Amino acid sequence: MTAAGTAAIAGPADTRVSEAMPAPLPEAALREALLDSRQRWRDLVTMAADFAFETDAQGRLVFIAPDPALGWGAAALLGQPADLLLADAGGASGFNPFRPTAPVRRRRGWLRRPDGGHVCLTFAAAPLLDSEGRIVGARGIGQDVTEQNGYDTQVAAALRRGELLDHILWRMRQEVLAPRMMQAALDALVTALGAEGCAVVDMIGDGVAPMVLHEIGASLPHVLHTAMTLLESGTDAPSQASAQDGRLVLVCPSRSRFGEQAGFVLWRQPGGRLWDTDELVLASSATGIIRVILEHDAIQREMARQARTDPLTGLFNRRAFLDEMARRVDRLERDGLPGTLMFVDLDNFKALNDCRGHDAGDEALCITGHLLRQTVRPSDLVARLGGDEFALWLDGADEFTAAERAESLRVEGPKALAHLTAGHDPAALSMSIGIATRWPGQGEDIEMLIHRADQVMYEVKRAGRGHWRVSRAERI
Repeated sequence: MTAAGTAAIAGPADTRVSEAMPAPLPEAALREALLDSRQRWRDLVTMAADFAFETDAQGRLVFIAPDPALGWGAAALLGQPADLLLADAGGASGFNPFRPTAPVRRRRGWLRRPDGGHVCLTFAAAPLLDSEGRIVGARGIGQDVTEQNGYDTQVAAALRRGELLDHILWRMRQEVLAPRMMQAALDALVTALGAEGCAVVDMIGDGVAPMVLHEIGASLPHVLHTAMTLLESGTDAPSQASAQDGRLVLVCPSRSRFGEQAGFVLWRQPGGRLWDTDELVLASSATGIIRVILEHDAIQREMARQARTDPLTGLFNRRAFLDEMARRVDRLERDGLPGTLMFVDLDNFKALNDCRGHDAGDEALCITGHLLRQTVRPSDLVARLGGDEFALWLDGADEFTAAERAESLRVEGPKALAHLTAGHDPAALSMSIGIATRWPGQGEDIEMLIHRADQVMYEVKRAGRGHWRVSRAERI
């Protein structure tokens, strides 16, 4: 009874154990099941995605599906760097689906077609890791969202242009000064459009050689003639042509609101593909950014000029004159040459202002500034220090040269200003001039030089005005 009962209980238990542990399959069956699983995975990927890929540790493509994919044959891509497919080298969008560092989903990116066109895909991708957690490749799939219909194509192209322009603007915002803004914008455009280089040229015209304002790329001389021919054709739309060496040149005219006319030039290496319609539109849009930077640059230059210029006469102001004079003194000291400072003060200027008003006084100051410019060389410095006081710095000149200039001013100054006092009560305007020469190797600082010139000028004032005098510094 006990034995029979034990057998009855043990029998069903043995049956259940046997059912839970089936016999292992043969190796051939395992291989067939694995191949079938891989084929089913490939079929699902092919049906669900327009592009599937896998890369190795060097970023080369080791798997592509379907075949062909996005117009590319698998044989043409396998073993090649995956980055060659990127439409903008990953620079503008900031996303490279072939180099994820963490799993990503629903990230948009742009790839190139064999015909040079671009395709927008929504990617899901993940890095492949080895046993130690190091990235040894990547795997991902992409869904084409470019060619759903004609409207979506336009939207996708507009989105791409927007991404690139946003990237350019972001690069610009990292800079403060206009020249660095321009360099950042041009660098971003070269990357985004696959160009060899780009430049902004000033379209001076009238037979004058164009001035290159900004440049990225060393091949501009090869394309400049072609670029200027296109820019001078009179069209406001982007245009392209081949240079003599085969480089493909794209130009976009740009005129700022301040009247400055410039041209934006892009070029590709010989044998490159033509600029497509989307790139022409993008370049045209970028021209607006270039124009803004040019205007910003013009404003910065004007602000800098105003900060250094007397607004009435257009001469250097005191601060700019002293700064520039200090640089000149250092250079002359190194070269072993003298330099001469001249202080010029208008005589009877206050009486003119009191009698005829400030308009007549302003005219006298402007005439004086113009006469001073004409009396010295273009390389010399002329400044209005304030009120009716002016200064001149003569590079490499001694007191004898300065005395000749001063004598000319003594004679010509009253003649040029005579009409302002003719028929009126104030005394005639004249000039009192003090001269001080700085000799190299004497160690005289600028403050002492200014003091000497100012002192002899007031000696002329006290001696009757309308003349000049030289400060005799003791020389070693």
